[in-house]
Amino acid sequence: MNRNRDFSDYSSRIRQGFSFGKFWRRLTPGQIVLTGFVLIAIIGMFLLMLPVSNVHGWWTNWLDALFTSTSAVCVTGLVVLDTGTYWSLFGQIVIILLIQIGGLGFMTMMTFFFLALGKRVTFHDRLLLQSSVNSSHVQGIIQFVKYILGSAFAIEAVGGILLSTVFIPQYGWGKGIWFGFWHSISMYCNAGFDLIGGFQSFTGYVDNWTLSLTVCALIVIGGLGFSVYVDLIEYFGSKLSMKKIDDRKVYSKPVHALSVHSKIVLVTTGVLIVGGAFTFYMLERSNPATMGNLSGSGKFLASLFQSVTPRTAGANTIDQAAMTSPSRLVTNVLMFIGGSPGSTAGGIKTTCIATIFITVWSVLMGKKRANCFHREIPSMTIRRAMCVFTIGMAVVILTFFIVMVNNPDLNSDFLLFEVFSAFDTVGLTCGVTTHLSSVSRMAIIIAMMIGRVGPLTIASVLTSTEKRERKNEGQFKLPDGNILIG
Repeated sequence: MNRNRDFSDYSSRIRQGFSFGKFWRRLTPGQIVLTGFVLIAIIGMFLLMLPVSNVHGWWTNWLDALFTSTSAVCVTGLVVLDTGTYWSLFGQIVIILLIQIGGLGFMTMMTFFFLALGKRVTFHDRLLLQSSVNSSHVQGIIQFVKYILGSAFAIEAVGGILLSTVFIPQYGWGKGIWFGFWHSISMYCNAGFDLIGGFQSFTGYVDNWTLSLTVCALIVIGGLGFSVYVDLIEYFGSKLSMKKIDDRKVYSKPVHALSVHSKIVLVTTGVLIVGGAFTFYMLERSNPATMGNLSGSGKFLASLFQSVTPRTAGANTIDQAAMTSPSRLVTNVLMFIGGSPGSTAGGIKTTCIATIFITVWSVLMGKKRANCFHREIPSMTIRRAMCVFTIGMAVVILTFFIVMVNNPDLNSDFLLFEVFSAFDTVGLTCGVTTHLSSVSRMAIIIAMMIGRVGPLTIASVLTSTEKRERKNEGQFKLPDGNILIG
């Protein structure tokens, strides 16, 4: 009896001592984001393993299910099982839900359900949301999240309607509408999954204006970043608020100025799209396996699509394995850069590469500070950009080494392409995904997760950077040490 009483008292103390709320508040934003994505990927794996998830009615191998689930929640698009022919309607619904959650962020989707159920969003949750959506301040974060959700669903609806006009004549009303909205969500979230079947993506629609331009628009809009949307709407809203007084145009309120962040994102995105399209056109216009047999308009659409899709959607209208080696190199570069912060895209981000370029240019010009749009770039921003670039390259090199060692019979050029695609959550492939060994697939899964959560977030979790920064606040500064460079 005494032993039972002691055990009961001990169990009671454990239950009283453990509080999920306290445990949740002790976690850093990076730990919560990483844990959330991992848990969602595991839940998706179990759902996709079920016989109801595939058309054959059998259990799916856990590694194939985990690979597909991780690829979906990390909005990558690399697949080992053909999405259009292997998965049943239930499986396709699971995949598109994982894509939606992964694209908008699980904290954003949690807030959506809290608001729908009338639950209160705590201040701690608001801080997590701020970190999740890359907002500069916590004030008004719930309204910002509502805007993210509303704009995302509206854009996906418009894209679904436009894409349905392409698929309905081919598949009928029911399947055509399903295809239209399914692909709209996939493309807006920069996932790259498709239901066409045969691992062929949109190669059969290479010269279709409606599909090509709609998909390109969804990819670009999804990859700009939610903060840029708000900035542009406020800017054009203040422009439209002007009125005429005595034949003069005046503004009812001051014109909203675009932030330096938005300007860098828009300029960098435009340069990469135009420059990439021109480069692909010059490299592939005479290649009979890609664009050589297309008309002038077909070559234009194919070049534009190939320039946009590495940012980081993964759909394709030309065979990636048939491209010339220089074109694959350019694609690797575009995939590594990716989209913009706070968006559905992956990669090291446009602002990162722009910051590095501006810093290098300032050093070459003999300037002591890096300036852009009449503003100085903070040294901490430069350090973070260099850190993201370095960690990103390290992950790519290490993953490539593991994959190459475990698949010596596969083309190393194709394997490098696969690794870039995985880390930058793109989904483009040269057809080697299904031939990867189990070890290589696990390496690709880890690379996809690191790319989606973010190199700095992963590094902060592994090194406890966030806690150490708070602990070291106010400490003295060490003397400078000169190091020769170059």
